[in-house]
Parts: sequence; structure tokens; C-alpha cells
Amino acid sequence: MNKTIRRTSVFVLLLVLALLIRATWVQFYDGKALADDKDNRRNAIETYAEPLGNIIVAGESITGSARTSGGDLKYKRTYKDGKLYAAVTGYASQAYAPTQLEGIYQDLLNGTDSKLKTVMDTVTDQRADPGNVVTTIDPDVQKAAYDALGDKKGAAVAIDPASGKILAVVSTPSYDPTSLTDANTAGTAWKKLNADPDKPLTNRALRQPLPPGSTFKLVVAAAALEDGLYSSVDVRTDSPDPYTLPGTTRELSNENPNAPCANAPIRAALEYSCNNVFAKMAVDLGQDKVKAMAEKFGFDDTEQDVPVRAYTSVYPSDMNKSSTALTGIGQFDVTATPLQMAMVSAAIANGGKLVSPHMVSQTTDSGGDVLQNYDDSTSTKQVISSGTARQLQSAMQTVVEKGTGTNAKISGVTVGGKTGTAQHGENNSQTPYAWFTSYGKADGKEVAVAVVVEQSDAARSEVSGNGLAAPVARAMMEAALRN
Repeated sequence: MNKTIRRTSVFVLLLVLALLIRATWVQFYDGKALADDKDNRRNAIETYAEPLGNIIVAGESITGSARTSGGDLKYKRTYKDGKLYAAVTGYASQAYAPTQLEGIYQDLLNGTDSKLKTVMDTVTDQRADPGNVVTTIDPDVQKAAYDALGDKKGAAVAIDPASGKILAVVSTPSYDPTSLTDANTAGTAWKKLNADPDKPLTNRALRQPLPPGSTFKLVVAAAALEDGLYSSVDVRTDSPDPYTLPGTTRELSNENPNAPCANAPIRAALEYSCNNVFAKMAVDLGQDKVKAMAEKFGFDDTEQDVPVRAYTSVYPSDMNKSSTALTGIGQFDVTATPLQMAMVSAAIANGGKLVSPHMVSQTTDSGGDVLQNYDDSTSTKQVISSGTARQLQSAMQTVVEKGTGTNAKISGVTVGGKTGTAQHGENNSQTPYAWFTSYGKADGKEVAVAVVVEQSDAARSEVSGNGLAAPVARAMMEAALRN
């Protein structure tokens, strides 16, 4: 063989070897990425070739699947009471990536989860029958929250303090997930929903932290009692009224200028929501101690999964004393989701123990056999002592019985709560946020809730936690405790 032919043969051999290496790479390394690519229509065809599994509330499916009239996608997702449960389910769309529980349990619901496969499925490489997601949501509490919020822009969360089960997750204005399920019509609905200034696709209950205002005073009070700054909620505090923010000439005012806030005990300071008391208390404790207590309740947790990942509620760091004072009343850079503030009330109601909140009870296969039981895998941590919890419960009851939270009263039910009206906009130029967080106990049952109203038709002078948010909380507690 002459030199030219030999060189050509080697070159061709190298080309063949390169092609074999590339084919192997694509098959074994790039294959999964190509299969999972959002633009690979085969995924959608396979997903919607059969009905999906369902999301269950109180034993009934709130999702379904419907046969399509044509095209290569044989089925599409359907929703029962879609607007009511949108903040729980999210959507499964032929055109867009799934969200909320639909997204987290996508593989379970479409039958590709390895936990669903039988031996025969593995041998034949067939898709298994899809599984189901059983939620902890109580339909009565969910509907009570949704109806009570009405046309207000806001959110609400309810938790069973003893078990951590989330009984309601509501965000308003809501949307109908059904409008996004069909690839032929989803585009128009998507554009409309994203152009809506009220942002109906935003899950305000879990994924929109806002300044919590005076509801955060519960955290500061817990820190003061645990630290020993004050021995009980009835000991007079060292709190001048007016209180001048450290390093400034600004005097911090109280909503009610006639309230007995000078040196008020924690009980009275919560009852009248005295800003001077909790601003001074935060400074006396120091930001590190307040932050430590906030983090015990769940603030600054970047991996708060319920199982939907909640946005982080934040207590800031590296502040001067003036800013620290403002955090004592839930302002400056403090932010919280309704989930987070419901967790605060839940821990107080549960003797200081915070049970990890979750809104999925079980996942099951198509026959109902349990694949995973989340109710049995919750974690519990002692956030505050039982003595501190009892004192805060008592003080929160005073708020509802004769303080700023009287609209949350329920006959025959022990209710404790805390109102909040958080400033919004530069120099408080926009309508404040109205908050209410509370717990209710009756006949061996208990529930903790948090409500925020971002905007309503109420005049600015009428915006308050008691006026707008407490009635929503009351409706939720009644539904949870009287069923």
C-alpha cells in the first residue's frame, strides 16, 4: 500500500471513529437533555397521550382530564373550581411549564415517576398509570377565605398548629387554570394574565413577601420574654412616648395618640399596638437577638418548601439603631409572606412548638396505595418556651377581646390575634397593607391564620388590619373550628 492510500485510510478511519464517539456522546450524554428540552414536542405528546393523575382535596379530585377534539395531544388538563384552588394546584399546560403542585409532582401525575413503575413496566419500558397527590387543604376553610377576600387584592393562609397541615392557601385576584391548558388557546390567556396589573398569576400567599407591620411585634415580644428583658407581659416597659428614633430627631408616633403607650406592658402595647414600645424594645434587645428569634419562627429560610418553595421572609442585618427600631414595628426592610405570619401564630398557639407546615398529605399510585406519607415526616422545633407561648396567647386574646382586633371575635371560641397596618410607598404615599394574624381554639380543635389585604375599595382612612383583614381571618377560623 502506497503512502497516499495509507494516509487516506487512516484519515477515513479517524473520521469514522469521531462519528462513533459523537453518536455515543449524543446517545448517552446529550440524550436526556434533548429529551427534556422544552421545545421537544414528543414530551408533550407523551404527557398528554393519556389522562393525568389528580390532585385531591378532602377525598375528591379538583383536577381532571378531557379528550381533545383533534391534533396530536389527545388529552388536556381540566380543573374543578379552578379559581378557588389556583394557588394550590397551579396549572398543567400543553403550552407552558407546569407550576405549583402540578409542577412539583409533574412526573407522578403523568406516570413517569420511577416510584410508579412495576416490574412489567420496567421490562416493557411502558409509562406507568399516573399517581395522585392528596392535599391537606380543607375545602370549607379554603372557600371561606376566598369568599371573604372577595374582590380585594390579598392572600390568606390557614395552618393546623398541632400537625402543620396547611388548611387553606388563597391568593386574590385569582385566575382559572383551565384557560391555560389548551395549546390552541393558552397564548391569548397567557398574554392577558401577564398584562393584568393586579398580577393574578402571582401566588401572594406563598411567594410575595411584604412588610408585616405590627404583626411582627409578636416576634419582638417573644424575643424580649425569652431574653429576660421583661419577665412577663404585664411588667411595665421602659418606653417613653413619644419615642425618638436613635441618632435622629424623628419622633415615632402611635396610631392612637390617646392610647396609654408610655411605659406600657407588653399586653397593653399589643392591645393598643404601641409603636414606641416595640421600637424601643428592638433597640434594647439589639438586632442580633431580634434576628435570632425571627429565624426561629422561619424568617431568612431560603428553602421553605411546603412543598411549593415559598419566597424567603426577611429580617435584615447590618443596621443602625434607628433602622433596628423600625424593624421592631415590622417596617424598614422586614418582609413576610402570609405563610410566615401564620407560622408565627401557629407556634404561639402550639405551646411554642413549630411543626413544619405542609399542604400535601400523601402521594399515591393509581390504586390508592401510599407512595409517601408527608404527615408522618414533619419536623417539630421548640421556638419559644411553653411559658412564653402562654403569655403571648393571653396577650393576643386581650387584643381580640378589647384591643385593635375585635372584628375577629367568635362566640364560644378562644381567639388571639394581632393587627398590622404596614406602610407602603415612599413616605407612606400609597395605600397601606392591612394584616391580621391569629389563632382560634374550640372543642379540641385549633387553627392559626394570617391574612394580608394589599388593596381594596375602602378609603385610605378606613384601611386597617381590624377593618379589612380580621373579618377574613374570622371567617376562616369559624370554618375550621365549626365543621
